[in-house]
Amino acid sequence: MTMSSHLQELRKKHESLSEMVEMAQKSPGTDDLHITELKKQKLRLKEEIYRLSGS
Repeated sequence: MTMSSHLQELRKKHESLSEMVEMAQKSPGTDDLHITELKKQKLRLKEEIYRLSGS
């Protein structure tokens, strides 16, 4: 896997987590702990993307 394809996959996962967070926040029965965990995963991906892209 090339670096650019790896970054592209990480970005796709980040976008997917963004959608999951948004849906979870709109759902009244969603546990706040679950939303927090999704946000942490999203942040870890964002940091990894930043680190690998060298920006």
